[in-house]
Amino acid sequence: MADLMPQSDAPTPTTDKITQAARETIYLCNFRVSVDGEWLCLRELNDISLTPDPEPAHEDPKDPIAIERLNLMNMAKLSIKGLIESALNLGRTLDSDYAPLQQFFVVMEHCLKHGLKTKKTFLGQNKSFWGALELVEKLTPEAGEITASVKDLPGLKTPLGRGRAWLRLALMQKKLSDYMKTIINRKDLLSEFYEANALMMEEEGAVIAGLLVGLNVIDANLCMKGEDLDSQVGVIDFSMYLKDGGHSTKTAEGDGQITAILDQKNYVEELNRHLSASVNNLQAKVDAMEKSNSKLTEELAVANNRIITLQEDVERVKEESSYQLQSGRQVSRGGGDGSADALVLGEARKQLKEETQLRLDVEKELEVQIGMKQEMELSMKMMEKDMCEKQDALVELRQQLEDLRALNQQLAHKSQSSEADAKQKSEVISRLEEKTNQMAGTIKLLESRWTAYGREMTTKFMGNSSGGHSCSQHVNCTLPQNL
Repeated sequence: MADLMPQSDAPTPTTDKITQAARETIYLCNFRVSVDGEWLCLRELNDISLTPDPEPAHEDPKDPIAIERLNLMNMAKLSIKGLIESALNLGRTLDSDYAPLQQFFVVMEHCLKHGLKTKKTFLGQNKSFWGALELVEKLTPEAGEITASVKDLPGLKTPLGRGRAWLRLALMQKKLSDYMKTIINRKDLLSEFYEANALMMEEEGAVIAGLLVGLNVIDANLCMKGEDLDSQVGVIDFSMYLKDGGHSTKTAEGDGQITAILDQKNYVEELNRHLSASVNNLQAKVDAMEKSNSKLTEELAVANNRIITLQEDVERVKEESSYQLQSGRQVSRGGGDGSADALVLGEARKQLKEETQLRLDVEKELEVQIGMKQEMELSMKMMEKDMCEKQDALVELRQQLEDLRALNQQLAHKSQSSEADAKQKSEVISRLEEKTNQMAGTIKLLESRWTAYGREMTTKFMGNSSGGHSCSQHVNCTLPQNL
């Protein structure tokens, strides 16, 4: 049992780090984000080997941190480009409810959170980019007004809310690009807040800072007094950047099948999320059981120490009683006063009885504790069995996802082959139409010749009839052999 459950109450930092990273950037782990013109392309990492993108020579294509940086840079490109185009088409000042502007702030928040160092505090682990943004005030005195305004805003209780408010004020001031370049150029100061492979420490951060220059053409009027920036959930909406189905040239049947497959895939992913939530709940219960087990272990150790102490006291009392009995016998033999010794012996027996009863009570309590521990071990085994079943279900769901992806690829290949066949048939039809047109022209030419020939024959026939020739002789003499 000691091997299954750790004695420490606090969860391991590796588990917290992995869980927090999975919750914040799930899309960064499973997909490769790339830009196709004005659209977003999401491809699973297992499919990249079929159609690989050109990767920088210094990056490992299988490095998850490098993939996250590239994905965030591409998302920032699409977000900034879409925001500028939509704002120019809108032709007015943007407010807080504008969806592309909200998505831009969400993407920037993910970029600033990438690679942050986790700081342990009394209340838990703190992971916020507000500390890095406060450096701008030291490097650029102009930013002191924004920092002071953020600190004076009522309702902001967390560093995350202050960082979000700072981004909005910097955008309204049209200094966001300048401030980002200022802190990115001072990597010696950023190293206190970010890991060495974070986005802000690599060249992707400089690229994003350069792209932010285009936002200076946007006028934004954002009211933050009534907005709850502390509890907002920053989730990137990929549907704003994905291609519309109307641009595709696939057939109606193929589209229906792909839609059905995507619906099934969404259902499986939703079921996977529910199972992940169940696993997290079970993990929380396991942690609680581990804490209670550690407390019971400590109480058991205290009880064992108490039992040992009581046993020592019982042995000491026995020795004292035996000594007093021997001394009483000696006194009784020597004719001394036996009443005092009898009183002492009675008190010793009474004390021995009390100690024995106390020992029995402690042993009963120990038995109860052992029974509770056995019940706890049984419940832990049941929970471990349930977790194994959940993991097996997750494996089956992943296999279903793989099958769906293979079916999707087969449908895509079939659609491409049907498109090629349709193209060939259209070419054959066009050639047949050309031949039909040629034959129609030939028929018209023959008809015109036949008409002219008929007129000529009529004229000759009329002339020959006046000269005394018969119609049959005229026809036999003038008709060509091929007719």
